[in-house]
Amino acid sequence: MATRLVQINMKAKDDNALGGFWAEALGWAISSEGPGVTNLEPEGFVYPDPVAVCVDLVVSPEPKRVKNRVHLDLAAGSAAHRAELVARLTKLGATPAGVGQDDVPWTVLADPEGNEFCVLDSLYDETGPIAAVVVDCLDPRAMARFWGEATDWTVHEVTGRTAVLRSAAGVGPYLRFVRVPETKTGWNRVHLDVRPYPGDDLDAEAARLRTLGATDVDLGDADIHWKVLADPEGNEFCLLTPA
Repeated sequence: MATRLVQINMKAKDDNALGGFWAEALGWAISSEGPGVTNLEPEGFVYPDPVAVCVDLVVSPEPKRVKNRVHLDLAAGSAAHRAELVARLTKLGATPAGVGQDDVPWTVLADPEGNEFCVLDSLYDETGPIAAVVVDCLDPRAMARFWGEATDWTVHEVTGRTAVLRSAAGVGPYLRFVRVPETKTGWNRVHLDVRPYPGDDLDAEAARLRTLGATDVDLGDADIHWKVLADPEGNEFCLLTPA
């Protein structure tokens, strides 16, 4: 059994407005599976497919209080393309963001609700508009061990500062864990959603992830058909039904 990263979940004060920003930013189609949820995926995309990690925006009354521990890196083909993309995103409503970065070859922005993201060039192979899903962590090696076994994604690089995974198919964005000194505080406003393959058992897969170090997240009496777990550093993620 195994899972694969299929989407990220981003909380939003206004899922329609924020979804409109990200649809324009990524050049993706926009739809909705129900009130308070906006779904983004490439035009003509047949879900799930490792060529893309989709984005679900879910309405939440909780305000953003701290820097997100999960963010997107958007891909540009060159420094000139990065400048053009930053200018376009700024017109859409993005603003410059300071997260303690020094002189780095990428640009840090925030979307209209303050969610940080980066625009970078020439760091990855062809990925589509999302170069990477980036997760802050204290121990990239431990994250690589857990997520490398939790999913069937291939571990490409592991150091004391970063760990990089990508779909075994060699397409789509990377999953990158970056060491930071700050510990996690509160719920992650952006989190990963993983999904088992058709024919797998949801409960059995949840049990397997617990043996790897995942823990259950208490949602009270929430009536949901998926599992909410946390990785060894406490980052919440959803284990969706097999498909």
